Amino acid sequence: MEIENTTNQGLLSNKLLWLIIGAACFIIIGFLLPIPQSLIDLLEKQKIAEKLIGWHIASDATHAAWKAKLVLGMIPMAVIYFATEALPIGLVGVLMPVFAYFFKLLPMKMIGQTFAGDAPLFLLGVLAMGVTVIGVGLHKRLATWILGWTKGFVLPIVVLCVSMSVLGSLISAHAMAAFMAPVMAAVYMGAVSANSKNGVIEHDEHLAKLLLFSLCFALNVGGVGSPAAGGRNVIMMGFWSDYNVPMSFGRWMMYGFPLTPVLGLAVAGYMLFAFRGVKTKDLTPGLQAIKNETKKMGNMSYAEKVALGMILVILFLWIVGGHDLGLGGPALLALIIPVVFKITDWRKILDGISWDAWFMYCGALTLGALLKETGAALWLAQIFLTILNAIGFGEGLGLWIGMSSFSGLMTNFMSDAGTTALLGPIAVPMGIMTGVQGEPWAIGLATAFSTSFAHFLIVGTPNNAIVYGLGVYPDTGKRMISPIDFVKYGFVLWLISLAIVWVLGFMVIFNVVGFPEGITETAKTVLMSTVK
Repeated sequence: MEIENTTNQGLLSNKLLWLIIGAACFIIIGFLLPIPQSLIDLLEKQKIAEKLIGWHIASDATHAAWKAKLVLGMIPMAVIYFATEALPIGLVGVLMPVFAYFFKLLPMKMIGQTFAGDAPLFLLGVLAMGVTVIGVGLHKRLATWILGWTKGFVLPIVVLCVSMSVLGSLISAHAMAAFMAPVMAAVYMGAVSANSKNGVIEHDEHLAKLLLFSLCFALNVGGVGSPAAGGRNVIMMGFWSDYNVPMSFGRWMMYGFPLTPVLGLAVAGYMLFAFRGVKTKDLTPGLQAIKNETKKMGNMSYAEKVALGMILVILFLWIVGGHDLGLGGPALLALIIPVVFKITDWRKILDGISWDAWFMYCGALTLGALLKETGAALWLAQIFLTILNAIGFGEGLGLWIGMSSFSGLMTNFMSDAGTTALLGPIAVPMGIMTGVQGEPWAIGLATAFSTSFAHFLIVGTPNNAIVYGLGVYPDTGKRMISPIDFVKYGFVLWLISLAIVWVLGFMVIFNVVGFPEGITETAKTVLMSTVK
């Protein structure tokens, strides 16, 4: 049966219109608008212009500022194209390095690295892992273990969101996305099949989106829970250590972990409200169908054991490998182990990988590198911080809210680690200079927490790309969600997530847990010594 797809109707279906609008944004910003003097001054002051001149991609500060302005013009173009699919999203991803090459926005070696670095290889391995898990049927056992005891409609969604947010704070959320996206598709299929008549599947598009977005967004918000949730948290801890005020793993969890179940519940509540129009109000048949299939499978097969062993080995290497192995090295084992141990075919893995999602994410990494290296992101941050000071949000709660908002916005365009690496060196000294008790921990947590809320752009986090790539209707192979759906359902949740952190995190947990005496003074001493 043909699946209704409301996202391809109306204004969004006019691909040519959005293609022209995106190109017009790039041309107007990149070529027609004058170069802001503040951008030229910033690039000179921060020696970014000198760096670009040294790379032989700019002749002087004004030329360097024009290159940064071109990157600023690429942002609305990329957002429009990713959201509306005016071009295939994988092709939009390829456009980013193409522009970087033809306009000489980065040295050629650096452009290539954005498509072959640790992050692209990591995503490639995770997508391959998902293909293997589905192929051997291990995802059905995972569903039984996590959701098999639930019944009805609301309870499975609540358990899914809370469990994923908590798990996502302790182990790789990207791996969980790869394991669980096929599970959601299987639960969906079982539920709608139970309501179908005469063997004809009547698809429920809203239910499919409810299940996938509940999984995806719950895993996203889990990133606040502990340093193990992602590199951006470790990066922020490194900035604190530079000012002689290190934070322990357990201390981070005191501030962040209590937020995870609350954020998970918020995801569940919002998803149930946003998709209240679902026709299939009972997931029990889908969950029962998976349980029955798991029982029929009997004891774990050789293929399942190898797949589970592969998962555990990769997770172990992610945890203990640290900087020596990165994330990409262990993830690539997902391409090797299944073939070497003969549990799947090499061609099947290649055919199953969502190359569209992979090219899209690599293009987003290129855009993030362009924003950082040309100084465009730093200029945007400077403007935002100037506005904060002008409206009296220059310290304490106001500064935390402002920085978390900007960090949360930027993480939808750049990687979470890239956002933290960019804003951390700006935010930490700002917090120290205010003299507010608890700095620079407070502003650092505010900046890092919100990088977990990359909800409204498909390129914001690998979780989004993985769920998009693996979330397909089992009977037709068509995608369950589209890029514009992230904007439609993710933006409001982004605001909700920030509000919870502001109220529960900044106003309650910060006050209840408190901050050690003397950290602000110690950090300020280090800061002033570096200034001298």
